[in-house]
Amino acid sequence: MSSLLARIARAISHRWKRSLAFALATLVVLGVLAGTANPPADSFDVPGADSQQAYDLFRDHTPAFAGGDATLVYTVEQGRITDARPKAAVQAALAKVKQLDGVISVADPFAQGGALSRDGRLASVDVRYSTEAADIKKKDGEDLEKAAEVPEASGVQMSQRGIVVDTAQQQAQAPVGELVGVGIAIILLTLLFRSKAAMGATLFGAIIGVAVGQMLLAALAEPLGLPSFATTIAIMLGLGAGIDYSLLIIGRFREQLAAGDSTRDAAAKAAATAGTAVVAAGLIVMVAIAGLLVVGIPAIGKMGLGAAIGVFAVVLSALLILPIMMGAIAKRLRPKEAAHVDPSPGFARWGSIITARPWLAIAAGTLALLVFAFPALDLRLGQPDDGNQPTSKTQRVAYDALSEAFGPGSNGPLLLAVDTPDRDAQTDAQVQRISAAVAAQPGIASVQPPITSEDGEMATIFAVPTTSPQDARTSDLIERLRDDVLPAATRGTGLDVYVGGTTATFEDFSAKVASRLPLFIGVVVGLSVLLLVMAFRSLLIPLLSAVLNLLSIVAAYGAVTAVFQDGFGASLIGVDSGIPIVSFVPVLMFAILFGLSMDYNVFLLSRMHEAYNNGDGPRDSVVHGMARIGKVVLFAGLIMAAVFLAFVTTDDVISKMFGVGLGLAILIDVLIVRLVITPAVVLLLGDRAWWLPGWLDRLLPNVSLEGHAVESVDPQAPAAPREKVLA
Repeated sequence: MSSLLARIARAISHRWKRSLAFALATLVVLGVLAGTANPPADSFDVPGADSQQAYDLFRDHTPAFAGGDATLVYTVEQGRITDARPKAAVQAALAKVKQLDGVISVADPFAQGGALSRDGRLASVDVRYSTEAADIKKKDGEDLEKAAEVPEASGVQMSQRGIVVDTAQQQAQAPVGELVGVGIAIILLTLLFRSKAAMGATLFGAIIGVAVGQMLLAALAEPLGLPSFATTIAIMLGLGAGIDYSLLIIGRFREQLAAGDSTRDAAAKAAATAGTAVVAAGLIVMVAIAGLLVVGIPAIGKMGLGAAIGVFAVVLSALLILPIMMGAIAKRLRPKEAAHVDPSPGFARWGSIITARPWLAIAAGTLALLVFAFPALDLRLGQPDDGNQPTSKTQRVAYDALSEAFGPGSNGPLLLAVDTPDRDAQTDAQVQRISAAVAAQPGIASVQPPITSEDGEMATIFAVPTTSPQDARTSDLIERLRDDVLPAATRGTGLDVYVGGTTATFEDFSAKVASRLPLFIGVVVGLSVLLLVMAFRSLLIPLLSAVLNLLSIVAAYGAVTAVFQDGFGASLIGVDSGIPIVSFVPVLMFAILFGLSMDYNVFLLSRMHEAYNNGDGPRDSVVHGMARIGKVVLFAGLIMAAVFLAFVTTDDVISKMFGVGLGLAILIDVLIVRLVITPAVVLLLGDRAWWLPGWLDRLLPNVSLEGHAVESVDPQAPAAPREKVLA
């Protein structure tokens, strides 16, 4: 691989004008394809789950309960909502709502049994669509908001929530997180390279990779069914990884220039060494993220596939775009002083300190990881509800008003789907008994009379919990209904009852993720270890790397739990405490962090391995490797963490969760695992660190990360004198 990458980089850097023209033409073609593509609707099906079976029944027999929905909340400050003027205003608005495309039913709050608060100041209206939730468009929500408005003179205030409203609220926000991350990256890259040209080339390569990734995702979204959130993950991951990959290659290119290589030779050697490490690291990230396909939930698997496409794009950019920059601005990329690319004396000293007391370094690092990991013992999967929205948003206003009027459970009713294919008088009595059994349960605030479908083949029971959708007691209630109450109530009846609704769906989502997590971890860890064995021709290093990665990931889980569930520092990022961890966040974090941790692992170990192959002993190879790459790993980690942490500036709590989790995890991994524990472990392993059984060595393909086969094709200029780094 290293020879192939060297030939490509040499050719591109030598003919950079032709390569630039080809790259621009490719970008135009990709832009056209992306601009003409239609994004698919997001789908959150959970195959085989109880809530999915309920949804399928609704779709076949009661489409109103399978479609999109919204809740309109009308309130008055003075008087009652049933007074003549406010009532007339609400009724006029609801008449307009009924005329909207796709609206199949609009509840009448003023009819018998309508949803009016006890004090008479609030009216709640359920609006249901024949359009499935996944197919709701932004225009549907905008039309609803316009139709549901009431004149200010009526004294009525309107707020709303639901999937239709959420879709309408989705709007292009200023990329504050991305801009903050890029701004911090500019500062750190300038400090690292002490060169504006090197900083610009690194950033340019990364941004082009992210742009290509976004265009690929747009073009492939419809045929692959990629969810919309995949683009957010791809931007977060692509920007951070792209900068890391580019700075590694640009840094090695500048080293080779300082050593006297020509532009072509320096580009070839940078691609053969750092470029090969980037391919290995990027491949591990892609394998880890694409491994989400084994979770068994289409939305999560495709989210991982989309993120893997984003990483593929930044790897491609690092290998094909950077050589163009090398050829175009080689003179400006050449270090002005040898000290700018010399081994770091500070990291050489740090390597000496770590290797002097390796067991102490391992113990201290492990203790720190365990401290960070401790809160993860209480990690609870769930789904944040509208109670976590900013107080200025209409969903939060509606949520709070409904909670005050009808209790927090009114924001997440359970929809029990009763399959009644052979309906008769006895069946109706059995459905009534099921309803009574549910109503008698602790944790149930109210149960509406069963609603029979028009074809008579199913009945729907609305049950309102006493607790909010994200409350752990609501999860316990759903589990109790499914495991105990409903089986007992249907025994001997031949009826099947499924607990559905948004709250139950997210519970099933979480349960499915948890059940498939061991398989997912096994696949990701196994494939990643295999790739590292191939790259380093070592058996122990990949196995220990996997163990250290798992420790850093658990520490990241603990950090997220401490912030969002326990509220440690939550107010600083604009969220409340007690928020459950979104079900797909831990599994996505695992995939992303395992891959990115291997990035830094490959960067660090490749230089140690290179020093070992050049004749250094175990201790000297660690010290010299740290001197060469330690500063790069540190700055790469700081940049990646900054990119992730900048996403806490968004309003979306899930994006905040990813930003905090991934940002803190990268800092933990780089500062503790890579720069403290790993050097100590490599030293203690000694020569065994790079040992591989002969039969396995012959069986696996040989991937050189050091690029020994690269030969110079241009006369070498005399290198500037170097100052040796002392161990």
